[in-house]
Amino acid sequence: MNLHEYQGKEMLNSFGVEIQRGIIAQTPAEAITAAKKLTKDTGTGWHVIKAQIHAGGRGKGGGVKLAKNLDEVSQIAGEIIGMHLVTPQTNAEGKLVSQVLVTEDVYYPGESEPSEFYISVLMNRATGRNMIMYSTEGGMDIEAVAENTPHLIFNEEIDPTMGLLPFQARKIAFNLGLSGKAFKEMTKFVSALYTAYVKSDSSLFEINPVLKTSDDRVIAVDAKVTIDDNALFRHKDFEALRDIREENPIEVEAKAVGLSYVDLDGNVGCMVNGAGLAMATMDLIKQAGGEPANFLDVGGTADAERVEIAFNLILKDPSVKAILVNIFGGIVRCDRVAQGIIDAYKSIGTINIPIIVRLEGTNADIAKKLIDESGLDVHSVIEFQEAADKVQEVLA
Repeated sequence: MNLHEYQGKEMLNSFGVEIQRGIIAQTPAEAITAAKKLTKDTGTGWHVIKAQIHAGGRGKGGGVKLAKNLDEVSQIAGEIIGMHLVTPQTNAEGKLVSQVLVTEDVYYPGESEPSEFYISVLMNRATGRNMIMYSTEGGMDIEAVAENTPHLIFNEEIDPTMGLLPFQARKIAFNLGLSGKAFKEMTKFVSALYTAYVKSDSSLFEINPVLKTSDDRVIAVDAKVTIDDNALFRHKDFEALRDIREENPIEVEAKAVGLSYVDLDGNVGCMVNGAGLAMATMDLIKQAGGEPANFLDVGGTADAERVEIAFNLILKDPSVKAILVNIFGGIVRCDRVAQGIIDAYKSIGTINIPIIVRLEGTNADIAKKLIDESGLDVHSVIEFQEAADKVQEVLA
């Protein structure tokens, strides 16, 4: 589950991570009120107005702007709220901005120059350990930094039995070129950040930039936080932060009825029981010259109701040109699934795209007979290769 920047910052701050302070606003009037409060509380004269969407690269699309007075706060907030913000991480339509974060200006003059760093905490899938990835090149596209100057990317792996050790936090501060007060502030920042990551059951923290201010404070100017959905039962307060407006509506609908659905950019809809079989089915579709339009696991109880719901979800995608149903009848009998497909087909009404059904396992022969004698425009196959050939045929 992704959090908005303001939500992520609030969560980090609750674990002792110092942040750039800000107030959320949904109208220009609220933005002015927020700016006045920040001026009173922090003394800041300028404010940064940030669009709140679940996507990075907001500044490149015009979603992050500096306001030097209250008139500019109102003007910029009015321009950003309601816009469809297009960034490198959105589609061509962009995302509707419903709210902005009005923040304090932390790039104030002082004894030293501000410095921007990149810090993220995530799982290293190759080793099964958490790691802290960091760089002196904050505020930039970290992908470009990794490609063009990989020597500027550092990694610190964390032993799960020991946690982040003090010398590791100091090593990170040293590699970032810090000394004195800034060095101490960075070690505290890194330690608090890792504690927040572990205790919140997150799967990703990305802070870009982490700022060393002109008076050597270290703060999170941005915060991308992704929480592990499987751990939300331990964090009911975090679950309440979900913003379904930012999520794919089909995926939201599927989740509400207990189906595992991921929307993809393809032309063949998939309906499968079991994650492993679903992955193999997507490979099958690509082998046949198609592209999977979704990942959809209907689970072990593929009855008529769930099959009908699954069909309706797939058919909401206008790019789908065919549907491949691939069910292994282990726990569930294939003939019951076949009857569910027939009932669902009749209940939905007209389906104008070809449907290929592969049912293997218990009572597969009875299931094939039911499909073949149903009189419906459904292609029944038994073998994987038959399914691939049929997908290729209907897409030709």
